Amino acid sequence: MPPVPQHGQPAGLTVWQKSTRMGAAMGAGVGLTMGFLFGTFSILRGGAGPRGVLPTLSQYMLGSAATFSFFLAIGSVIRNDGMLPPHIEAARIQLASPVMMSRAEGLSNMRLQWALEKQRRSSS
Repeated sequence: MPPVPQHGQPAGLTVWQKSTRMGAAMGAGVGLTMGFLFGTFSILRGGAGPRGVLPTLSQYMLGSAATFSFFLAIGSVIRNDGMLPPHIEAARIQLASPVMMSRAEGLSNMRLQWALEKQRRSSS
């Protein structure tokens, strides 16, 4: 018997919402790190300018974090935009029969292809 749905509790997040949040969080982390590195390099190389060190560095970090967050969120949505849920897709891939041959089968197949090619060249 399936469980009775409970009313009043919020529904779980959709795949789109989960992947957007995860992509944005990863992008923010990467962006802050890259902004810190490039901002520090720029400040050491050319000076902080009239605003000072902290505002200049924070501008680099926040701009980089916003850009990385946006693009990683979009990319994670595109990557997870499948018709099947992830656990079913993983089971489908795992249970699918792979098209693999042993080395001996592959070698005999190559020799057969070479023999057919020699025949075609000699008959031409």
